[in-house]
Amino acid sequence: MSSKRPASISDLRQRVARARLPGGDRTVTERARRMLDLYLETADAHGLALAEVARELKSGTAALRIGGAELEQQATSAALRDAACAPGCAFCCILAGEDGAVIFEAEARALHEALVPLAGEPDGRAWSARACPALDPETRACRAYAARPMVCRAYVSPDAEACRQVADGIPAPGPGLLGGRAVSLAVQMLARAALQGVATVPSFSLSAVAAAAVEGREIDAALREARHKPRVMDDERKRAAGD
Repeated sequence: MSSKRPASISDLRQRVARARLPGGDRTVTERARRMLDLYLETADAHGLALAEVARELKSGTAALRIGGAELEQQATSAALRDAACAPGCAFCCILAGEDGAVIFEAEARALHEALVPLAGEPDGRAWSARACPALDPETRACRAYAARPMVCRAYVSPDAEACRQVADGIPAPGPGLLGGRAVSLAVQMLARAALQGVATVPSFSLSAVAAAAVEGREIDAALREARHKPRVMDDERKRAAGD
């Protein structure tokens, strides 16, 4: 990757074309590359400024729009038709590891904005110590449903009991993520490569952002606390691809 700063959206497109991502599914990577190139081509055709496009890439806005389009195409898939997901189930909201999930800046800001008015109220951790703070502990409904991150939107399962087992750390077949999640991760990593030398493209911990919001901390503090080291996004992409 050239260290020369891009001077135009066309330069960004060239950087995306040359970017090489470690690991992951090559088919997903190339699909993400094509879709991001089309996104940039469209932005250029509409006369968007380079700085504005760079902000969309950095924040994950572009990745979320592209991944969201993938999810819409999967809306009639067999996986969704057979889904056992229902309000109050919430086993998928018992978060794994310290991070819970990897989210982008745009998702982190939206989640924080949705939850900070609820600061001081009981949250999901009153139901389960590892539950997402966005949950209502009584109804087990997401209190930030409209602002829920891509990883939450993409999760689907044909078997609620399998979700309970997974939440307890017991491997079970069935639960998984729709392809839009893997595409959005690949797009964001391509964006990171394209913006090298221009801007840092961070990722954040879902659980840390949600906890900071319901504990009343401002967005800047929440982002500082929840920010990942760069390799976390690489590792998440590999997990999404089953590497």
